Amino acid sequence: MTTTSTNAAATKMLVGLIGKGIQHSMTPAMQEQEAREHGIRMHYQLIDLAEPAAGEQDLGQLLQALGAIGFAGFNVTFPFKQAIMPLLDDLSEEARQIGAVNTVVNTGGRLVGHNTDSSGWAWGFRRALPAADLSRVVLLGAGGAGSAVADAALRLGAGHLTVVDIDAARIDALASRLNEQHGPGRVGATTDIAAALEGATGLIHATPTGMASMPGLPLPEHLLRPSLWVSEIVYFPLETALLKAARARGCATADGGGMAVGQAVDAFRLFTGLEPDAGRIDAHFRAMIAAKQASS
Repeated sequence: MTTTSTNAAATKMLVGLIGKGIQHSMTPAMQEQEAREHGIRMHYQLIDLAEPAAGEQDLGQLLQALGAIGFAGFNVTFPFKQAIMPLLDDLSEEARQIGAVNTVVNTGGRLVGHNTDSSGWAWGFRRALPAADLSRVVLLGAGGAGSAVADAALRLGAGHLTVVDIDAARIDALASRLNEQHGPGRVGATTDIAAALEGATGLIHATPTGMASMPGLPLPEHLLRPSLWVSEIVYFPLETALLKAARARGCATADGGGMAVGQAVDAFRLFTGLEPDAGRIDAHFRAMIAAKQASS
């Protein structure tokens, strides 16, 4: 990933996260701790648009305010990863291809959107399941995160990817874009998860189901089988209902912590222009998760 940030010499930095219901995010602590290791005093501000009346219509005014206050950059999460794109001054080629932004860098007063979800998921997946069979992969969830993960799975060599979502128009649009970018016939779309999993070698879960605020299974448990690996993007709790069920049925699994750490590593590089220590960030992240789960 090419770093375009001009902040490498900074000793103080203001960054943040825009989203809804983000008070449990581990990103502030991960970013601030790694910054301290590099001699930077970073303040990472949560910008939680959780009020029912707040939404996409407020993003333009918010971006102007963040620029005026002096934010060096910010992350973007659900539900604004796609809505923020037309409001930015420029996009990285990766963000443009994926159709979603999760990291914005203030470069000389211009807001440039990037996507570290794709590279972040790939980093965590390779680390957890290096020998996974990628011949027939199913992706459940076609939102901003799902779009990024779909791109990453195809770049890693997925032979065929089936995208599943309840929104038929959204999956058709995503499949069409991915086939145009990665080659015709590599991506299919369906609203039927059972049909999609027939003959599949792996499942990637990219919906919010399973989060502490949205507990539950995203699919019928009986569809899981030992020959299927399962990759999760939800990281709090680290063991979601899906992962627990998958492990009980003998599936190889990758938890959502890998993607959380991987995207944070790439975002830190973009914000600061410095090279982060991925192993150190991963150890810090997992220690925080363990402490949080022990106290809950």
